[in-house]
Amino acid sequence: MPEAGRILGFDYGEQRIGVAVGQRITGTATPLTTLTSRDRKPDWDAISDLIQEWKPEALVVGMPYHLDGSESEMSERIKKFCRQLNGRYGLPVHQVDERLSSAEAEQTLKLQRQQGRRKKINKQEIDQLAAAVQLESWLSGTQHD
Repeated sequence: MPEAGRILGFDYGEQRIGVAVGQRITGTATPLTTLTSRDRKPDWDAISDLIQEWKPEALVVGMPYHLDGSESEMSERIKKFCRQLNGRYGLPVHQVDERLSSAEAEQTLKLQRQQGRRKKINKQEIDQLAAAVQLESWLSGTQHD
């Protein structure tokens, strides 16, 4: 049974998929994990495990647009990923504009490093935090599709 208000967010990439979990009640999201793709395909077993563990009521996927609002070369692949998520899990799948979310995530991690709270930044952390940034944007209602 889906958990009321719980949402999983995905920052899709061909090599890695950042995942975050969020709550409608608080409007906040937390970086969760980064999944490694196999042969440019999502790790469906790992995604299934996350769906089983967190029991979300919906899924949110970042959609990369260019700064002018046009779709990027990744848009079709991400739309396919969204259709596959919906088909496999029967959950509503929403898209959120992910423009600049990775840059925002990287800046946040760099600031933490400068303040002495972390030593090194890796791509997996950026992907997870980007998923959380996107999910919080969607939860705030500014990015609903």
